[in-house]
Amino acid sequence: MKILLVDGTIFGRKTGVLLEQVQQYIEAFNPSLELEILYFSKLKHQILDGSPLNDDMKMMIQKFEEADAYIFASPIFQASIPGVLKNAFDMIPPKAMRYKPAAIIGNGGTYQHHLVLENQLRPILDYFRCLVTPNYVYTHADHFDKDNKIIDEDVHNRLRELARVFVQYCEMTKTLSKQPVDIQ
Repeated sequence: MKILLVDGTIFGRKTGVLLEQVQQYIEAFNPSLELEILYFSKLKHQILDGSPLNDDMKMMIQKFEEADAYIFASPIFQASIPGVLKNAFDMIPPKAMRYKPAAIIGNGGTYQHHLVLENQLRPILDYFRCLVTPNYVYTHADHFDKDNKIIDEDVHNRLRELARVFVQYCEMTKTLSKQPVDIQ
């Protein structure tokens, strides 16, 4: 089963650090899962404006289509997810993530921004009909040291629990058909 861990920003390292940590926890629960982190910072992004897509954007879309499940990590900028993440969602075909497990991790500068994940990112994943885990993890700058190492034990516990539930979602959906019943 292919798991795509998406670092949904081109700035900073905290979301990548969170994904790297949750990747370790997922591997501890199920080492047979094939995990890949897609760092948006390593891609040449373009705005979806009708012009032909570059090779990086084509590759990104292909990774979304081929994955069996997702972990999305997003910073919160100006009380919203980054434009680069929303732009990526705009490129993904509507049925590409249908009935596939997804989990959400966020990081922000204030504690109040945790609801951005619930009010902005979850509805997008619901639109794609992802099977979103009921627990998400939100972190704050205080949870990291100056080298972006996670120093808060509660954050580790919540990431570990997210990984455990996510792995169970992956297991439960192995036999779930991704085809809608409305296909003629």
